[in-house]
Amino acid sequence: MPAARALVIPGRHPRTTVLTGGCSREDTPGDLPPGSGGRRDPLYVLGHSHALSGLAAGAATLPWAPVQGTVGQAAWVAAVGGFAMLPDLDHSGSTVSDMWGPITDVPSGAIGRIAQGHRWGTHDAVLGPLAFGALAVAAAGAFWSSLLLLALSIGLALRALNFVIPGRAENTVVGNLVLSWAAAWLLLEHGPSPGWLPWAVALGVLTHIAGDAITTAGIPVPLVWIARRCRLKLIPLRTGTVLEKAVLAPLFLVAAVAFLCVNTEARNAVDPLVARLLDLG
Repeated sequence: MPAARALVIPGRHPRTTVLTGGCSREDTPGDLPPGSGGRRDPLYVLGHSHALSGLAAGAATLPWAPVQGTVGQAAWVAAVGGFAMLPDLDHSGSTVSDMWGPITDVPSGAIGRIAQGHRWGTHDAVLGPLAFGALAVAAAGAFWSSLLLLALSIGLALRALNFVIPGRAENTVVGNLVLSWAAAWLLLEHGPSPGWLPWAVALGVLTHIAGDAITTAGIPVPLVWIARRCRLKLIPLRTGTVLEKAVLAPLFLVAAVAFLCVNTEARNAVDPLVARLLDLG
């Protein structure tokens, strides 16, 4: 990897530099890399990619998940998929912020200020999971706060995966509220105690951060960015392209289905079918 080089950007804030090499871009609080705009900007991972990668991560970790039974497993996978979009709560106008209108938009503005802008504090691979996980620990202590947290994750998953869901109810504030809260209530009433929620939050947040780490915008270098606003890009992948839409997103979907078949009772139904197909070959 080439040595990092600091470049001064004319016309920008005097503290603004760009580092090429292992660590990239030092910006003023709240700044995104130049050229990044809204959710359709090519620097942003598409919402359904985050959700699908979260579903895959949730399904892959089922053998170690602190849940039991079909309902508990379904709740775990759905929650991780939804929480894989949670770090974007730092950005007003994101899917997370818009989902329930003022109910999510007001906290989004506050979180964005605390996190010092989009893709900073909430996207720190150390602080992000710890902060959101701590909030989840506090929420898991009571039924109604657990219900809110689980409904948030389900609502996010519904919004992100709306392209495969018939109708548009999940895209409206009222429709999403009704669907997500009803599903969350059913899962909590008939599933395990909500003590597993902090682990699902941490895993979902880490999955989101890992996804952003391979994009052109990158993520903040954990903890270092607080003193020196520096970003890390593992693979400068340009998002919103054919690679993400036609390769990565379908790959995440296939991985999620495969892990569900391997790690749940679904394998009892799938194994005979696979055996028959092999016999035909």
